[in-house]
Amino acid sequence: QVQLVESGGGLVEAGGSLRLSCVASGITFTIRTMGWYRQVPGKQRELVATVSRGSLTDYADSVKGRFTISRDSAKNTVSLQMNSLKPEDTAVYFCHIRTLGGVYWGQGTQVTVSS
Repeated sequence: QVQLVESGGGLVEAGGSLRLSCVASGITFTIRTMGWYRQVPGKQRELVATVSRGSLTDYADSVKGRFTISRDSAKNTVSLQMNSLKPEDTAVYFCHIRTLGGVYWGQGTQVTVSS
């Protein structure tokens, strides 16, 4: 059974930093991309950042220059370093992986940035 476990969310003041981590277990297929999405109530889930097997990264325009995604393929982990956080970054952040056998999501971790 595939399981994605996220950690690192919390409450931080504007301008501060947080680091999210996600560990994937039970994976039997090759992981193609790993990434993070976020969602606020009443809005669609949106892409934050992804990283491919070849370490190619993609970021939402709103986080470029502030967030950095990284992955450890040997450990099936993906991390998101979030710096210079803004109140508009407040959301539930979801870990996401795309494998040759399907797409999987974590349960989400709350990030709250106070002004």
